[in-house]
Amino acid sequence: MQPAAEPAKMECFWSSWKGQAIDLLYWRDVKQTGVLLGSVLLLLFSLTQFSVVSVVAYLALAALSATVSFRIYKSVLQAVQKTDEGHPFKSYLDMEISLSQDQIQKYADNAQLYANTTLKELRRLFLVQDLVDSLKFAVLMWLLTYVGALFNGLTLLIMAVVSMFTMPVIYEKHQAQIDQYLGLIRTHVNSVVGKIQAKIPGAKRKAE
Repeated sequence: MQPAAEPAKMECFWSSWKGQAIDLLYWRDVKQTGVLLGSVLLLLFSLTQFSVVSVVAYLALAALSATVSFRIYKSVLQAVQKTDEGHPFKSYLDMEISLSQDQIQKYADNAQLYANTTLKELRRLFLVQDLVDSLKFAVLMWLLTYVGALFNGLTLLIMAVVSMFTMPVIYEKHQAQIDQYLGLIRTHVNSVVGKIQAKIPGAKRKAE
């Protein structure tokens, strides 16, 4: 019974984790989201000033200083009060954090699926299976050269984190207006692509 119940327990855990992630991105709890966003931005800004090794070392030292100080404080407090409450982190030490074999296999299969899909798509684009899609990809890469000239990787990551914590809320509040503008942009882009396909020999899709 135990092996059969373990995957269901892990599925429930990951479902709960996904729900918590959505709540954080939509600022359901302003305090928790603010603390998380501030911590992530502080880490990223630290990486812009110090090396990854230094940031990891300082974070580890800070965490160890906090846990060791708390452990000593609780030990002294128990000695003074003559109580035996045990290890202050016992509940965390006893917490099960390992993944089951089924879960590991599941995520490995998903990673393999994503990798294979990405490789097939890149092969299709670089070998020009569809001329229009390959041209779109070329334009995207050309635009990214300008983005790379303006921003480095960390700056883009910081912008992505800020967008991740702001765009969902903005879209939730102004969904109708955003969908309307996106529809107009999509129609215009499709019109331009259609004109390009009509003028370039062999650019039309096989379905057409």
